[in-house]
Amino acid sequence: MTASPREVFERLSQGIAEGRLTELADLYAEDTVVEHPQRPPAGSRIVGRKAVADHFAAMGGKVTMRARDVVIHETTDPEVIVAEYTYDGMSRRPFTSANVQLLRVRDGLIVHSRDYHDYLRMAAAGGGLDGLAKAYADFAPELPAEVTPLEPRTAIERVMLGVTSGANPADEYAENAYVMHPFHPSAPPLRGREDLRAHFAEGRGTGLRPHNVVSYATTDPEVVITEFAYVGITRAGRPLVTQNIFISRIRDGLITESRDYGDHLAVAAATGTLPDLFAAARATVAA
Repeated sequence: MTASPREVFERLSQGIAEGRLTELADLYAEDTVVEHPQRPPAGSRIVGRKAVADHFAAMGGKVTMRARDVVIHETTDPEVIVAEYTYDGMSRRPFTSANVQLLRVRDGLIVHSRDYHDYLRMAAAGGGLDGLAKAYADFAPELPAEVTPLEPRTAIERVMLGVTSGANPADEYAENAYVMHPFHPSAPPLRGREDLRAHFAEGRGTGLRPHNVVSYATTDPEVVITEFAYVGITRAGRPLVTQNIFISRIRDGLITESRDYGDHLAVAAATGTLPDLFAAARATVAA
């Protein structure tokens, strides 16, 4: 019997936890595509099972990771699932990091994967923050020649347009909304509409626009998953492209809960705040 997308993810996760990295490429199709949209500094794309095997071989025993608190979102496309989970890992130091994987599985094999990981915390645990600083030192992302237009269908998409137009979109959230930024090492949760109003007020005038917005309906009618980029020029005059995935619960037309997995490294690099972000990341890594 052909393995379901959920079963394939579970085999992948278990193989990583048990260190059986040389076996993992067998879970991927011959012509698979694996993308890491937030991999510093410009994302990465791996094509083909052989390249995936080389990727896992390069990991070797450098890092050990075990997933916990796994939540799998079934989408209305039977081939596609989105998995949220936490890694307990060990590099030079132990770390805990958030992750999201969007998998398309066909005939029991992964044909496309978009993997979002907390590269900041992993780098802090592995002594790689200096390497990240060097990677971003001379990096300038290429802005798209044309930004894709957005016709908002959900509250999250209306938030994007509000942010980019300079309006404050806090009214798209419920009074008791709860919003987290799991990839940021020190950002506290936003609790309620007034917290969100203050949060959006700080970001006004960024000049960013949403680009390549893709929404996934799930089998839970309240949960929407949205992938998109913010693109534009920062107040400091630097180009910025951030890849993001938001997992949101929308009830009665208002966002009640959202986990916003944003590319805080790209933002900090473009705004000159990497040292502050690195300091916050170091504080999360056990001594």
